[in-house]
Amino acid sequence: MFSALGSALHARRRVGLLLAVLAAVLAGFFGGTVDSKLTNGLSDYDDPGGSNVAAREIIERASGIDAQEGYALLVRTDAPIAPEAALPETVKAAAALLRARPEVEKVVDYASAGNPALISKDSRSTVVLGMVGEMKESATVDAEGALQKAIEDNPALRGKVFLGGPTPGHVQVAEVSNTDLAKAEGYALPFILILLFLVFRGVVAAFVPLIGAFVSLLLTLAGLRLATEFMDVSTGALNLAFALGLGLSVDFGLLIVSRYREEIAVHGASAEALRRTVATAGRTVLFSALTVAAALAALIAFPHPYLRSMGLAGVITVIAAALFALLGLPALLAALGTRVNSLAPRRWQRRESTDEAAGNRWHRLASAVMRRPGLIAVVATAVLLLIASPVLGIRFSGADAATLPPETSAGQVADSLERDFEMPPASPLQIVLDTPQGGAEVDAYAREVADVPGVASVGEPFRLDAKHWEVDAILDGTPLGTTAQDAASDVQDLTAPHPARFTGLTADTLAQQQSIGNHLPLAIGVLTVVTLLLLFAFSGSVLLPFKALLMNMLSTGAALGFLVWIFQDGNLGFEAQSGIEVTTPVLVFALAFGLSTDYNVFLLGRIKEAKAAGLDDREAVAEGLARTGPIVTSAAVLFCVAVGALALSRLVFIKELGLGTAFAVLLDATLVRALLVPSLMALLGSTNWWAPAPLRKLHSALRLDRMEPPSTGAAPKPVDIPRPPDHDQQPTVRAGASRP
Repeated sequence: MFSALGSALHARRRVGLLLAVLAAVLAGFFGGTVDSKLTNGLSDYDDPGGSNVAAREIIERASGIDAQEGYALLVRTDAPIAPEAALPETVKAAAALLRARPEVEKVVDYASAGNPALISKDSRSTVVLGMVGEMKESATVDAEGALQKAIEDNPALRGKVFLGGPTPGHVQVAEVSNTDLAKAEGYALPFILILLFLVFRGVVAAFVPLIGAFVSLLLTLAGLRLATEFMDVSTGALNLAFALGLGLSVDFGLLIVSRYREEIAVHGASAEALRRTVATAGRTVLFSALTVAAALAALIAFPHPYLRSMGLAGVITVIAAALFALLGLPALLAALGTRVNSLAPRRWQRRESTDEAAGNRWHRLASAVMRRPGLIAVVATAVLLLIASPVLGIRFSGADAATLPPETSAGQVADSLERDFEMPPASPLQIVLDTPQGGAEVDAYAREVADVPGVASVGEPFRLDAKHWEVDAILDGTPLGTTAQDAASDVQDLTAPHPARFTGLTADTLAQQQSIGNHLPLAIGVLTVVTLLLLFAFSGSVLLPFKALLMNMLSTGAALGFLVWIFQDGNLGFEAQSGIEVTTPVLVFALAFGLSTDYNVFLLGRIKEAKAAGLDDREAVAEGLARTGPIVTSAAVLFCVAVGALALSRLVFIKELGLGTAFAVLLDATLVRALLVPSLMALLGSTNWWAPAPLRKLHSALRLDRMEPPSTGAAPKPVDIPRPPDHDQQPTVRAGASRP
């Protein structure tokens, strides 16, 4: 199958390149508008079937107000504000600005609400609140822009009034995310170019993966644009698509280009060289892509639009990167031939190349590890468990305007409300009771709620409609803080006199945590089953897939422990947070799990080739690690730069995603691959490849064994490669075990 594909791509290389260019151009035109179609509201994080969503819908139908939207205008005055005096002109102008907006249903200031808490502690600031009805995503963007312009154009408001609140917060989170993403990738690109040049030892070879990344990203944007026609796609999907697309394209490109350069050193720029490249490295890329896609597809098991969007974006990105690697890249290499080595320093192409020396070091390391496999396995596992230990104290939080940097207006308003106001206006815990009338039972329940520790105050119960009453509770601390979450949880544990639903920012965050927990077993089950099946199809072994799952669990657990230690506990210069954003552990787990399996496939493919060439089990492991060690390490470093660039974002939850994924990849490509894999392979020996007879027959019946790369001979032995003219000199390779 793969051999035939390689031969066909060599014969039709010009057609293949033209089709790749055409696909990229069409994808660019179609996907260029995807940004305007993405969503970024708090509802992206909701379980649509959650009781908190039902409560919010009841409130909206009764009042016409969407509790997840709204404006908060922070007004600074020259003179101190007296609660009993007439409204200052600046405050009047700010309130009038909100009343003029068609989406605003109600405007509240300290005078109309009779609430002096809406005045700051120094009496020189106040906040005017605008409550709005349901708004479409595009309408929120337009409204935020219009309000910012109106403030800037009005001399009475300019420099004195600042726009914040949920609606501007959503819009500005998207703006900051996109801006930071562009800057981060811009900062990362020069480092990636330098690393690619060092890894590939040539300019032309280094640019090949970047071409793949560009084409893959265009295809991904087109795929996301198509998805917006059928479902809500969150703006966070773009962050993942750009980082993952660049990282995977470099990974796959490194694997295939490295193998092709070695094959042309033996066979010349012929159809045979491309055939062998696609039959070996191409097969590995396919299974690697499938494992990463399976891990990210597990996110679709969650009903939350944000997680589903991230899962969908991940799957589309992986498919796009794999398509180019398997179809476009071989055609490009066939067209380049030996020119893939152009613009390379002559001294880097000598026999004693950097890669050869690195491969020898990995071979020696693997051999040393396998002399004491039991001890090394225990020590490596203990280190991973130690790094993972902080995860036992993990707490969860959410994302709101308070996560925005202070240079944004919504971030400035959120910071001022928290710092300068005695009791800042906050999203209350809204309790919706299913009852046609209030009475003593509802009043008694409101008093019980007021007695819960962490509840600052409770308003008078009021009728929502003919079937529902509402009780509002103000919680201590910030809405996403530990105190507020604990209080809201305790309130939900009370026995209500009637069926109760809870909403508000704190209750919505708790509902999100509960929903993710409820759907986590299904996601992990799908991920486990699909990964086991794919690894069995690739290796023909039953034990290797289970061992891979164990190692993946260790490395991803260590990544989550690292996140808690960095962000929740506040280490390495990071400010301590109240908790980890609740979707981050799920995303990091899926990404780290898929990429760990990806690198495991890289290694297993070369070990199988070495065994097919006649090496014994331990030597095959050492040879496989020698061949993949430099490549996997280089791929991991490049991927860490691409994904780790997200850590430059000003949004904490994006920092968490970038650093957590980068750390997991680096840990897996070093500690796990260098120590844990060879030690466990040595302990199990030939048992690694065991499978029950029925499964072996099934593997053969499905012709999966015929997808194996061709055997390259008996025992590998050094082969001297004549020096080609000019800069096409290639490093010495071992027959039968050329690197991927």
